[in-house]
Amino acid sequence: MRGGGAVVGWDGLMERAENEGGCPNLGAGTGDGAGEPARLLGGGVEDRPWAPRDDLGEPSVFQPAALLTASRHQRGLPAVAVPRVCVLDPDGDLADHAAGLSPTSRHPGWACHHTDMWTLATPIGPVGIVGRAVGAPFAVLVAEQLAVSGADLVISVSSAGRVGPIRPAGPGGELLVIDRALRDEGTSGRYLPPAPWSALAPALAGSLRGAFDGLGFAVPMGSSWTTDAPYRETARRLGAAAAAGAVCVEMEAAGLYAYAQARGRDVVCVAHLTNAPGPVVDTFDKGPDRGVDRVLAVITAIAAALRPGGGFLDRPGATPGTASGDAPDRPPAG
Repeated sequence: MRGGGAVVGWDGLMERAENEGGCPNLGAGTGDGAGEPARLLGGGVEDRPWAPRDDLGEPSVFQPAALLTASRHQRGLPAVAVPRVCVLDPDGDLADHAAGLSPTSRHPGWACHHTDMWTLATPIGPVGIVGRAVGAPFAVLVAEQLAVSGADLVISVSSAGRVGPIRPAGPGGELLVIDRALRDEGTSGRYLPPAPWSALAPALAGSLRGAFDGLGFAVPMGSSWTTDAPYRETARRLGAAAAAGAVCVEMEAAGLYAYAQARGRDVVCVAHLTNAPGPVVDTFDKGPDRGVDRVLAVITAIAAALRPGGGFLDRPGATPGTASGDAPDRPPAG
């Protein structure tokens, strides 16, 4: 972000915040660009004096397993595990594709109150598709429920806007794996201490090297800016995100990666760069069939690299949506 001739990025902001007591200064600007970049991180706990600052290691009194157990009982759903690999599809294109192939592919045991799951056959086995969980709060809510329902790898594929140098590699935009995301939303702060970024687990990133070599199109890694207010993407925010290293903006990755790190879960976020700021004629063009074929190829490559066995988890005694099917929480990093 530019102010008084200086460019202030997220890392510089957080270094300054740590020197000032560990949280960003949300006050007025000082003329050197410091005040406005601080606001780009969004409100922190310091503007909610009633909220505890040190409860990240404490368990929640509201657990996904309990909710799903009650939902399954109330709705008469069978205790059927979901596939090991599940996909969050905020735009709904994959979910619509799966539903159109076979209306009977709706998963019978998915007990989420807010979404449906469609099971799609792929070369690595069945994959669960959950459509239209838009934004970090919704995406993480569903990811928590997937984890206690039998999924051990979640892949999120979200439309994203370009803010950096990457440009579409032809019709349909470009797909990239998000390696880290600027935390300009609220959900990540409920899982991890304050920090500018949340990131793809290094072990997963390493396992994905070379995973896309045979696809016929490039799938690079790059950094993203996660916002929860897409219609507040001002020129100054876009400039600050680009200066910090983000090449795109989306709404889920920072929250999902924070959840994954805090809970010890495997999550990979993919951005489909289909739009850019301003009135672009071909904005949101994903190519033929809404880009489903290319997206499925990327999902399959990720799953093949990280879960070569595919299928369903073999966890004796674990019932989907109950505490016995959950993994113990890990203490938050940081």
